[in-house]
Amino acid sequence: MEFDDFYRDTARRLARYAYGLTGDPGEAQDLVQEAYARAWQRWRRVSAYEDPEAWLRLVVNRLSADRWRRIFVRRARAEAEPPPAPVDPPSENLVLLVRAMRELPDAQRRALALHYLLDRSIAEIAVETGAAQGTVKSWLSRGRSALAAALGDTIVPEGARRAR
Repeated sequence: MEFDDFYRDTARRLARYAYGLTGDPGEAQDLVQEAYARAWQRWRRVSAYEDPEAWLRLVVNRLSADRWRRIFVRRARAEAEPPPAPVDPPSENLVLLVRAMRELPDAQRRALALHYLLDRSIAEIAVETGAAQGTVKSWLSRGRSALAAALGDTIVPEGARRAR
């Protein structure tokens, strides 16, 4: 029997079987793919077995058991560790800035993020975006102007409280 024929004849059954073991269609698909990859690597030997499909099911069983074992080990390790320290909420200024950035056109938002958050030069941004340097300068200028207009006097100096 050829591997292609074997695959066509058994793939749906094995996928149902793996789904029954995992309860997760994505995980089942990964297990089946790995089982067939292993069968393909050993096809001369596997094809000589009395029931090659049983060999595949055995591989899926073992892969599934390994998956559950890894999940339990990770869970036990996570339970043994202390909880992470609480994280301060974002500042009011950050929330306002993110809201204003969302209103910008994609090109301006990307240019501002590359320039101010990743310290990319205008030339580097031009290369990454495939735009001319003059276009990048325009994006940055228009983006800063749009942010200034959107934020106006809403930015609160650090340590100061806004009157409500």
